[in-house]
Amino acid sequence: MTFSIAELFTAHNPNKFDLYEQYLNNQMVRVLKTIGYDRHYKRAVGQYLYDQDGSEYLDLLSGFGVFALGRNHPTIAHALKEVLSLELPNLVQLDVSVLSGLLAQELLKTTPDNINKVFFCNSGTEAVEAAIKFARFTTKREKIVFCEHGYHGLTMGALSLNGEEIFREGFGPLIPGCSPVPFNDIAALEKALSNKDVAAFVVEPIQGKGVNLPDDNYLPEVEKLCKKYGTLFVADEVQTGLGRTGKFWAIDHWGIKPDMICMAKALSGGHVPVGAVAMTQKIMDTVYNRMDRAVVHGSTFAKNNLAMAAGLATLHVLKEENLIETSAAMGNEIIASINAMSEKYEFLMEARGKGMMIAIEFQSPKSLKLKAAWAMLEAANKGLFCQMVTIPLFKEHRILTQVAGHGMNVVKLLPPLMLNQKDRDHIVNSFDKVISETHQIPGSIWDLGKNLASHALKGKSK
Repeated sequence: MTFSIAELFTAHNPNKFDLYEQYLNNQMVRVLKTIGYDRHYKRAVGQYLYDQDGSEYLDLLSGFGVFALGRNHPTIAHALKEVLSLELPNLVQLDVSVLSGLLAQELLKTTPDNINKVFFCNSGTEAVEAAIKFARFTTKREKIVFCEHGYHGLTMGALSLNGEEIFREGFGPLIPGCSPVPFNDIAALEKALSNKDVAAFVVEPIQGKGVNLPDDNYLPEVEKLCKKYGTLFVADEVQTGLGRTGKFWAIDHWGIKPDMICMAKALSGGHVPVGAVAMTQKIMDTVYNRMDRAVVHGSTFAKNNLAMAAGLATLHVLKEENLIETSAAMGNEIIASINAMSEKYEFLMEARGKGMMIAIEFQSPKSLKLKAAWAMLEAANKGLFCQMVTIPLFKEHRILTQVAGHGMNVVKLLPPLMLNQKDRDHIVNSFDKVISETHQIPGSIWDLGKNLASHALKGKSK
């Protein structure tokens, strides 16, 4: 009897929600069914998803940024098939791998000139964990400083640097010595570093939760303060890296040189998990300072051939298809087009971002009728207005988006980097129609709003 994934997928895709509910996280199934996202996707190509009826959906979520090259890119698929067909030695462990050396070499061509070593792992949260350990060992200090509202992962070390309380609640005590400062606040950071007892400052160049951009002088001043007080500067580029913001690294917008860069997500090509920390020679040589410490920190599957091949193919595609330039140009067009609507829509505050990392923020309006409707949603659950936007975008316009974070009135776009003009027009026109509908009271979209508020209030009462 042959084993066939195709047969398994075809036979069981119709009952995938039953399987998930019974054997995995049933609350996730409840969420999807409640908001009407319970689709049965059968195929995915580039920036598009296709359901069982053949309907096309524009994916502006891209697996939280994993599919920067789109889904099922042929170059990535070919590289992985080639690895499997070659019967290469893999994870020998008492050996070093060719592909990991090549991927490190290629990555270091993209980093600032002070960065010249790479540590591989499997995910963004593992990269942050490694950065914490390396910083503590290198500086012989315990404290780590991070930013409020930041996101760095969900394992215990990374969670200790997570600026969103909803992720931390109930999982303590977390690792000691970790404390937050406000994002974009140089004075607060200097106060936190001034005792010269902080091992590292870990920050997203652009915060993923909310797509919060720093002032132009913030990150250059961060670099100066870290050098002044002997603190390592760690840039978490897990989401912002590899072309997402219209530059290879988000730090390139400000010309700064951190001591470590954490990366993952897009480096995988969307197929095989891979993460990494790029760092200075001094950090690497301090941590791995003797032969008996050659394996003092590692990860069993980190340098597997499939992951390394996916990374190499990803870097090739980014360059060959000019995706970073496309990200910058198309992102600017989308942001400008949505901002052009702000004068006619009271609810629309602004669109902001860099490249294909875009936030669309909404606000309390001035008109009494609209203001009362807004207040009704906010009283039920802060940020509920955005659900009233994302749901019709999905159901009526087949655009998959996300709310940017808990309690935020921000819709976040994190598309594949290769969006075309047709996609751009579809995005802008769809937002125009949905935002227009939110200004019509009464209306069907506000019937949805009332239902969302009712569900939220019921949830609070339990």
